[in-house]
Amino acid sequence: MQFSVYQESHIGGRKVNQDRMGYSFTRDALLLLLADGMGGHIRGEMAAAIAMQTISSLFQKNANPYVKKPEVFLEESFFAAHREIHRYRAIHNLPETPRTTIIACLIQHNNAVWAHCGDSRLYWMRQGQILSRTRDHSTLETLIAQGKVDPSERDTHPDRNKLFNCLGAPNLPIVEISRRASLQAGDVMLLCSDGLWSMMPDHVLAQRLQDHTIVRAVPELLKNAVEIGGRTSDNVTALAMMWQGNNILEDAATISTNTLPVGSVTTTIQAPPESDAVTPGDIFNDDEIEKAIEEIRGAIQKSSSITSRN
Repeated sequence: MQFSVYQESHIGGRKVNQDRMGYSFTRDALLLLLADGMGGHIRGEMAAAIAMQTISSLFQKNANPYVKKPEVFLEESFFAAHREIHRYRAIHNLPETPRTTIIACLIQHNNAVWAHCGDSRLYWMRQGQILSRTRDHSTLETLIAQGKVDPSERDTHPDRNKLFNCLGAPNLPIVEISRRASLQAGDVMLLCSDGLWSMMPDHVLAQRLQDHTIVRAVPELLKNAVEIGGRTSDNVTALAMMWQGNNILEDAATISTNTLPVGSVTTTIQAPPESDAVTPGDIFNDDEIEKAIEEIRGAIQKSSSITSRN
């Protein structure tokens, strides 16, 4: 398994950077993660950090050296992260629960599957074309899908920042999972917060990542987004991965996992500060998981409450 990866985050015009990103990999599996703590609620950065660490820890536990049931893993790990965020609120006696969006992509055996809650996005690109993009869990995108709002209103509509799905809300998260995607050498996966995608059209993102390497394109995209946002710029974060499969050719920027021993895990995702961390619990208790999954599936059939993102 060979790939190149680049990640970067910019605080923009905010006092705190509530975005988090990172990746973990074994010999046969790669997990890409990005979370955007919601600024309209307290300690969004901790919600993002807890979600990242919880999902990464479960990946490290279950990828031996790959995850047997990727869709089940993503669903269960998202719900586990949701519970850990609520446990953090209880431990610290907070007046409300911190919240975060989340996007995760799991790649193994030349296939990718991703899941998300909220409006942090994933783009799957090939030769400058967008093959797939996640659908934002927002009031606006729902109205557009129903034909009630024209897509041209995305930048001005009053409901553009209202989300109906995230981790940490009172209601259970609805985990939207993609179909499995077969990757080809040269394919690019871009995970980003709304601080990036809201500042420039999709085709610009795709063209930049086609014209330049991810190491050059991502910093330029972030810089442009911050400049466009100006003094009120949101946090801007992106994690890009170019897939090379099992090609023999590689350069200094390529990560090759072929020689890693079974059981070895590499990660860039750090745990929250010890004073803020929650004590790991039995978050994969079988009975609790089965009950939780049934509740999640039931919630998907019901209308969800709306929560403000900013």
